[in-house]
Amino acid sequence: MAGSNISPGFLRAGQSNENFVRAQKVFPDGTSRLTIERNPAPLYIERGMGSYLFDVDGRSFLDLNCNFTTLIHGHAFGPVVEALTHQLRRGTCFANPTEKEIELAELLCGRIPQVDRVRFVNTGTEAVLFAIKAARAFTGRPKIAKLEGAYHGAYDWVEVSQAATPDNWGDAIEPKSTALYRGMPASVLDEVVVFRFNDVEGVRRLISLNARDVAAIILDPMPSRGGLVAAKPEFMAAVQESARKNGILVIADEVLNLRQSFEGASARYGLVPDLITMGKIIGGGLPIGAIGGREDVMKVFDASAGRPLLPQGGTFSANPLSMTAGLAAMRHLDQAAFAHLEILGDIVRDGICRAISARDAPMCVTGAASLFRVHPKAQTPNDYREAYLTPAGAGRMKELVRFFAENGIVLPYGAAASISTSMGADAEFIVEVFAGFLDSHQDIFGR
Repeated sequence: MAGSNISPGFLRAGQSNENFVRAQKVFPDGTSRLTIERNPAPLYIERGMGSYLFDVDGRSFLDLNCNFTTLIHGHAFGPVVEALTHQLRRGTCFANPTEKEIELAELLCGRIPQVDRVRFVNTGTEAVLFAIKAARAFTGRPKIAKLEGAYHGAYDWVEVSQAATPDNWGDAIEPKSTALYRGMPASVLDEVVVFRFNDVEGVRRLISLNARDVAAIILDPMPSRGGLVAAKPEFMAAVQESARKNGILVIADEVLNLRQSFEGASARYGLVPDLITMGKIIGGGLPIGAIGGREDVMKVFDASAGRPLLPQGGTFSANPLSMTAGLAAMRHLDQAAFAHLEILGDIVRDGICRAISARDAPMCVTGAASLFRVHPKAQTPNDYREAYLTPAGAGRMKELVRFFAENGIVLPYGAAASISTSMGADAEFIVEVFAGFLDSHQDIFGR
């Protein structure tokens, strides 16, 4: 299907518009997630197959969102469908454990360095929430340190400075802790130390000043909202050294970036975390989250001798459907699959770079492995502040997303675009459409 186009009039979709009218009568803004994109109505999907989406108006789109990087094998992946169909006939959830949860945990412990023990939850947000609680329980300290602009789910402490702006983010040397929403307790802001990505001296200084109270440093090895740029080796070393020196745990949030290699992102970038949070790809398209880490740290969940240091439950944690789907998906994510994704990612990023260079356009592309992100600026950003979209930049990105949709591709706005194992010639199609955007939108670049 690579190369198929949607006419510029695709925005006049009838059934999607009708659905949106209905939705506005039952949802606060017509949607059930803040992250739903509209042009001006959302695309309502009828089905997905492989790397393509099919909407209720009969149009097809190459899917670079993959439900926010979750669907690493694309839609309706055969082995997952087969395994789930088999499990559905045997039950969807139990109060008791199943063998499938052991098998998935064995796979994760056997594959990902520093993961000695695993605890399953339902979402990436839950994984981060319990990882932070585990760090507090292990160290007896209340504070955390986190990257400015990084997204770690919907937990008050990690939402601090998630959406900082030039108006409130404060000094470059010592970023302010900013509230995400009206009414966020001031006490939460006081318990979060905010530092900038790739700021070596900054992280050392801020951790040193707050060392006695910080339980954990949480960071994404390649934060999507921070620009989807790699951490400098010296920055990773500074985080590691500051943590070890002061008895602080390091939490690697790999809910999104576990897809960067067979062993995950920490292994790729030289980080040795005490805890790793996982989600998305490990569920095979179903809701899931997991906390993994050192045996002594994970012991805070241990209830074998009575009440644990950290009680943790969940009605749907380790449910057999998520375990079954995740196991099927992860078993097919072997070294060959990751090599295939790496090749496709390089084709897309290199092709976009060539298109930009040939036209001297003020844009750039970042990312690694099966992820990429386009920026409406010539200089590659190093952190959230440098990746922050100006009003003009936001306008350019909206035009890019719109152009891609008009040409049959769903491209996330201001976030990581992801490639799935089901893609092939689609990689060249992505580059072709991007080059077409540059050729047809020279006016928005001041030319």
